[in-house]
Amino acid sequence: MESTHTEGDRIPLMLIHGAWLAANSWENFAQYFGSRNFVVSAPEWPRKEGDVEELRADAEELKGLGITEIVDHYEEQIRALDEPPVLIGHSFGGLIVELLLDRGLGRAGVAMSPAPPKGILVLPFSSLKAASPALAHPTKWHGVVPLSLEEFTYGFVNTFSPEDAAAAYERYAVPETGQIFYEAGFANFHLHPPTEVHFKKEDRAPLLIVGAEIDHTVPASLAKKQYEKYEGSPAATDYVEFEGRPHLMMAAEGWEEIAASIDNWLDGVLDATAVSTQGASA
Repeated sequence: MESTHTEGDRIPLMLIHGAWLAANSWENFAQYFGSRNFVVSAPEWPRKEGDVEELRADAEELKGLGITEIVDHYEEQIRALDEPPVLIGHSFGGLIVELLLDRGLGRAGVAMSPAPPKGILVLPFSSLKAASPALAHPTKWHGVVPLSLEEFTYGFVNTFSPEDAAAAYERYAVPETGQIFYEAGFANFHLHPPTEVHFKKEDRAPLLIVGAEIDHTVPASLAKKQYEKYEGSPAATDYVEFEGRPHLMMAAEGWEEIAASIDNWLDGVLDATAVSTQGASA
């Protein structure tokens, strides 16, 4: 199914990357949605200056970078646009999309294998193992945490051949702030942590949560639990799951199917939003 957006109706679409990744991890999606007459941007997180090689060489600026600063950074960019954008986020970027929608931002949001907000009480073993490079060492909670190729392969590209996993590691993987893992990991022990989402909020934009069947970092069961948390809200919320996909699903074999599914979902919710807006102004 082709997108129904026309050249005169180019909607801004912002791609928000996840932890241990650079914005170039969106290269496939950026090209795909750019060809669908969206105006695509993929901003880096704050303090992530330079390309992958530069970030690997010196990531000291990331020390102490927390979730609120990251979300504020994207809010500032969203408010600078002429109209609300579609937001698509992956992993921690998916959580950031949920937090931005919770602030009343965005025209529609897609959270792909999103990191869990406050309220998800039980995490699968594979999720804990994937986050262990940050969480298992308290000295790294306020520092910078790199990933080895072995750790990246387990958490992101467990379906890749060894050669393809190494290539993805070299192309996309960067060190990360340990602060965000500390904040997310202990969210349920705090009254109002930076990962708090109001699941029953009535006036947020439509949200699609995407699960990946054999994702080690955010297993599909964990993504689906988030979807179920939103069931008490009248705001549009949907869930879709893809078989045989790893965490880095937008760079894995078959990414086109995922992009097309998201595109079709966006067609429906954006058309519904347009009809609703026209009806309100009639």
